[in-house]
Amino acid sequence: MCCAILGNKIGMTHIFDKNGSSIPITVLRVGPCFITQIKTLSNDGYNAIQIGYSALKPNSKKINKAKIGHFKHANVGPLRYLKEYRVKETTSYALGQIIQADKFEKGNLVDITGQTIGKGFAGNQKRHNFKRGLMTHGSKNHRAPGSIGASTYPGRVFPGKKMAGHLGATNRTIKNLEVIDVNITENLLVVKGSIPGKTGSLITVKPSKTGKKISK
Repeated sequence: MCCAILGNKIGMTHIFDKNGSSIPITVLRVGPCFITQIKTLSNDGYNAIQIGYSALKPNSKKINKAKIGHFKHANVGPLRYLKEYRVKETTSYALGQIIQADKFEKGNLVDITGQTIGKGFAGNQKRHNFKRGLMTHGSKNHRAPGSIGASTYPGRVFPGKKMAGHLGATNRTIKNLEVIDVNITENLLVVKGSIPGKTGSLITVKPSKTGKKISK
């Protein structure tokens, strides 16, 4: 299996197994990705490969001349996304190498990282699951945060205090998801369960460290 692959979330549905049980699944479109740079321990101090995904038009204004030269050196076209991943050794990788869905098999366990859905500004009850105040007549603390500072000493608000603020839009990883099916022609992965993000969002699929394949 490859070190990682980039893709997009298509959506969720469900299938039925042999026993008639409903299994929730998520369909992903992964790759094709291209290796655009290889970093070695001797040259860069660590081993890593850089992967590019989502092709752009040659005259796209989203890339500058430096990136054009970077892609030309790897003999690939301009790409929208670039991600770097650490690897133990780089001898099995080559510049311009294509990474597709055929690197995965049914039963593989994968870790999928995506950005959760952003929900805007939220209060303490929704963001941190705080309890509300009394709802009786005369209470002035229904959903207010209450006192946030300390007493006379030190007389300040400590960093990291849980307060209202932006909710969602954070990177989350779901581990040990089972690959239910692989469609090589369409570069599709079908995994069991849900993953972070909305439809069309960018996701990263990595082999799980706890196990490579489920034996059935």
